[in-house]
Amino acid sequence: MSAPASLPTPLEAEIERLREEVCALHAELTRYGLVVWTAGNVSARVPGHDLMVIKPSGVSYQDLAPELMVVTDLHGVSVDSLPGPDGGEWGNPGLSPSSDAAAHAYVYRHLAGVGGVVHTHSTYATAWAARGEPIPCVLTMMGDEFGGEIPVGPFALIGDDSIGRGIVETLRGSASPAVLMQNHGPFTIGPTPRDAVKAAAMCEEVARTVHIARQLGEPLPIAPEHIASLHARYQNVYGR
Repeated sequence: MSAPASLPTPLEAEIERLREEVCALHAELTRYGLVVWTAGNVSARVPGHDLMVIKPSGVSYQDLAPELMVVTDLHGVSVDSLPGPDGGEWGNPGLSPSSDAAAHAYVYRHLAGVGGVVHTHSTYATAWAARGEPIPCVLTMMGDEFGGEIPVGPFALIGDDSIGRGIVETLRGSASPAVLMQNHGPFTIGPTPRDAVKAAAMCEEVARTVHIARQLGEPLPIAPEHIASLHARYQNVYGR
């Protein structure tokens, strides 16, 4: 991406805000037990610009700070060497973006309504992903939040945008904001980064509950028309 000579002041302010938000949201991943060590990441699209803010690679959660969040273009390439507001370097160019940056960037390039992406290796959701099995919609909260089952995306190796392609291909025709990438783990999306984190927490909760239910017997399915009704009410009426 060809970079401008300097960042406009409104863009500087927006990136600073998003760095603070993205950093704070990583604490929610540890709070809900969705990540271990340095695994997992949250990103945010910079509205109106082909940029995103994402967790740096290999930095422990307790060491994260807003100024360490990495700014990249929508191909996952860091742009933190742009001049900053004081004439120095913008951000921390010594840090690399998350190894999942290319996947996040691909989602932003191809799903215009997405403002946040989250990836975790949360235990129960990842166990379903290891089996390559969708989580069936057998809970009203699944109808509410996911509009049906949580689907499985294809196996893909990390390192390029293959994972991103699998996420987009799977979710483009689904009401679900979560996908279980086969043998990998869950990715979630949302109109905001906070919405994507909520979806990640809810994904793990229903993965755990449905797993436990199956130890006791076969969970009862919910009729498609009831799922549609639950989802419409939750998305358009609940909390409004």
